[in-house]
Amino acid sequence: MDGKNRAKWNRRRFLCACAAIGVTNAAATACEQHTARPRPAESTGRAENETELPGADDWRIRSQGPPEAVAGYADQVSVLPGESFGLHVSTTAPGFRVSAYRMGWYGGVQARLVWRSERVPGRAQGAPRLEGATRTVRAHWKRTLTVGTQGWPEGAYLLRLDAESGHQRYVPLIVRSAHGAGRTVLMSAPATWQAYNRWGGYNLYEGSDGTYGSRSLVVSFDRPYDRNGAEKFMVYERAAVALAERLGIPLAYTTGMDVHRDPRVLRGATTVVVLGHDEYWTPQQREHITKARDAGTNLAIMGANTCYRRVRLEQGHDSPDHTVVCYKSSYTSDPYYPRRPALVTTDFRAAPAPDPESGLTGVLYEGYPVDAPYVVHTPDHWLFERTGVRSGDTFEHLVGVEYDRVFPGMPGPEDIEIVAHSPVVCNGRMSHSDSAYYTVPSGAGVFASGTMRWVEGLMAGTHDNGRNHGMDARTGAFVTRTTENLLRAFAVGPAARHRPPVRNNVQQVYQTLL
Repeated sequence: MDGKNRAKWNRRRFLCACAAIGVTNAAATACEQHTARPRPAESTGRAENETELPGADDWRIRSQGPPEAVAGYADQVSVLPGESFGLHVSTTAPGFRVSAYRMGWYGGVQARLVWRSERVPGRAQGAPRLEGATRTVRAHWKRTLTVGTQGWPEGAYLLRLDAESGHQRYVPLIVRSAHGAGRTVLMSAPATWQAYNRWGGYNLYEGSDGTYGSRSLVVSFDRPYDRNGAEKFMVYERAAVALAERLGIPLAYTTGMDVHRDPRVLRGATTVVVLGHDEYWTPQQREHITKARDAGTNLAIMGANTCYRRVRLEQGHDSPDHTVVCYKSSYTSDPYYPRRPALVTTDFRAAPAPDPESGLTGVLYEGYPVDAPYVVHTPDHWLFERTGVRSGDTFEHLVGVEYDRVFPGMPGPEDIEIVAHSPVVCNGRMSHSDSAYYTVPSGAGVFASGTMRWVEGLMAGTHDNGRNHGMDARTGAFVTRTTENLLRAFAVGPAARHRPPVRNNVQQVYQTLL
């Protein structure tokens, strides 16, 4: 994945070299309490994606400017409709405004302006602090304004900070759903966003000197995201949100952190969609998703490296569960070691309590980096209806930059169907990336794409994809049609009840390993 550091490269180079079945492992004082009163969005009494409300094509950032120009963060990862949250903003400009855009389809514009603040006086806030042996970066900025969300529909939002200097940054926010019964639940991945966030010089991969040994062991949401403020959402989630909204299926919105705290949004849901890069899960989140699957909720995994790291959420300064703990290879330093092994923060497949992610996903993460064609294996599968593909058809660059595959003999479903089997070379070693599908007794279906570029592929060949890795419009059309087939089928209910049964072909595909 873009932005991986040398330490992660070396770690994943090691994993890639493992034998196939031996994988182991604030404003001025007068403004600090400024409250921006929202202008209510139009209420239609229907779900947002069943309306024809106009989009706003000015939602994109035009100029980021230097890092100190403007930046901010919300004191909540998500809120329920009508709840308030605080924005903490620092800017060198004399003033700024906030625009809240709900992301969706909106005739292809992909966003609707739901609310805009009045002018807020600007203030440059202090430098971040590095705290304790965990090397945790916190901004500790004062609250600049309080924002209410009355009239805001459930959904994924980008709050754009518009400084009077002309520079801009995003702040992501999910207006989450309390209930998901009968709906497809889109689950954002803020724990993974934060794990890679290098604002203040540290993340879970490297410290200010660029080395793995100086990395943070705990990262906090008490800081802005780096780059444009919402890079991970933009690259790995936005296109899937737009497609799901365009289909008009009933949708619900949540985050992995919210599923960890309260799984009620999963009850009766037709589907949970895991978006393009969702690496960091708590054991509780995994347990809740597994129980939902076993109760009949389909699972669509649109990325790779999913549910790979076991993390813990801990109390932050302003709200519960506001830090992400992951000691990784230093797990013996985790305060939970060795007395609570199942909560020690390292890879799910690793000691002291190995539980490989394939037990849920059906596939295992194997390596980084790769760039390879996606190769269709079972063209008559219902996932590929109306794509026109034939066995052996390829789609250049769709497999990357991390990939998953089926590992015979590893924990997972007894019957699983490999629908795409793509040769890759990872650091000189030949292997494969697999797209796979299985079902469970409840009838729920589980699809795993096996590549981190699936969501990016939805925009391949369009003017809106700045990171298409060379993928073309043909690839974009294929990924889009396949994803439409997947989401429409899963929205009906447990897939095994209305789609053909799984044809277990693992022995045929991997006969040399069995």
